[in-house]
Amino acid sequence: MNSTVTISDRVLNMEESATLKMAGLARKLRQEGKNVINLSLGEPDFDTPDHIKEAAKKALDEGYTKYTPVNGLIELRQAISNKFKRDNDLDYSPDQIVVSNGAKQSLANLSLALLNPGDEVIILAPYWVSYYEIVRLSDAKPIIITTDINQDFKASPEQLKAALTDKTRFILFSSPCNPTGSVYTQSELEALAAVIEDRPEIMVVADEIYEYINFTEKHFSIGSIPFLKDRAITVNGFSKGFAMTGWRLGYIGAPEWVAKACIKIQGQVTSGANAFAQKAAAYALESTMEASDHMKAAYAKRKVMIMDLLNDIEGFNVNDPSGAFYIFPDISAYIGKKHGDYTINSDVDFCTYILNEAHVAIVPGSAFGCPGCIRISYAASDEEIKDACTRIKAYAEKLV
Repeated sequence: MNSTVTISDRVLNMEESATLKMAGLARKLRQEGKNVINLSLGEPDFDTPDHIKEAAKKALDEGYTKYTPVNGLIELRQAISNKFKRDNDLDYSPDQIVVSNGAKQSLANLSLALLNPGDEVIILAPYWVSYYEIVRLSDAKPIIITTDINQDFKASPEQLKAALTDKTRFILFSSPCNPTGSVYTQSELEALAAVIEDRPEIMVVADEIYEYINFTEKHFSIGSIPFLKDRAITVNGFSKGFAMTGWRLGYIGAPEWVAKACIKIQGQVTSGANAFAQKAAAYALESTMEASDHMKAAYAKRKVMIMDLLNDIEGFNVNDPSGAFYIFPDISAYIGKKHGDYTINSDVDFCTYILNEAHVAIVPGSAFGCPGCIRISYAASDEEIKDACTRIKAYAEKLV
């Protein structure tokens, strides 16, 4: 007899990650023999620096192959604590730090630890695709503050104030931002923080995973604002700045009661992260940043190149991102245009058209809470970027 068990409503109601979906479609076309350029994933094209890989090999030789404490090895948590003080003016003790299997798990831990059914989370859009679904998975309600290219995709204090209710539990955002590359300045973050200064029941969750890919003079952490000391949670990790995506290491700095709640959840779900990877990560934080600086310089150069190429495409409205390795053009001028059997009714249609015709994988902005835009990753070689933009231009010009 066949099983009559069904998939849970939780899964049925969950949207698939748009970035992973586009990457999967790109792989399928490649398997069919198509020459696809994949600019859909947020993954550095650089390899992990050699000194970090050597540290992992050394840790293996030293026997770091066993279970670790749920919140992470003490040497890594101490290194993170030192890093927070050194780079961010944040005072998190090792007991306030939880190391997880990527920053995505850190965010899931936080949502499950802090949210009850009916609670609200204000998400500044455009937002990373998983924010919305992680909040919904926690039985809470995402409240989206929408922005556009004219605001440099950054929310205003007035918008934040209008979104607050008595159900607001925390505010969630990234800076530098995935998907836009926008970076909130110190004065902008101070203005947003002032809106909730007299609301001690509201916390702030700042995703700073792209901190080391910041083209401004200095990264500013909202958690360093004095009155947010016990209300801010800083999320970070090693994937982007150290090109360690496959190592799966993220972390939070948080009030100790929040950290303990996250440890409780993680202890039942995955336990501690990879032992020898943690040893290597501790070494990464305490050794030279030369490789990370080299990667940032390469991204900065590519940004200028891809902006020039995209600005040459009629109908593309491009801003100047200050960090990360994405560009987020407004392509709403193409809505309603056609080519052959394709009618562009949305940014999703535009991305599907470009993938199937130009064989370039990009991600629709609607997945990030900003319809009418597209996200293009320039974590790729100069040749791939030039070729991709040439293809996009050729097929965009066919739309009339």
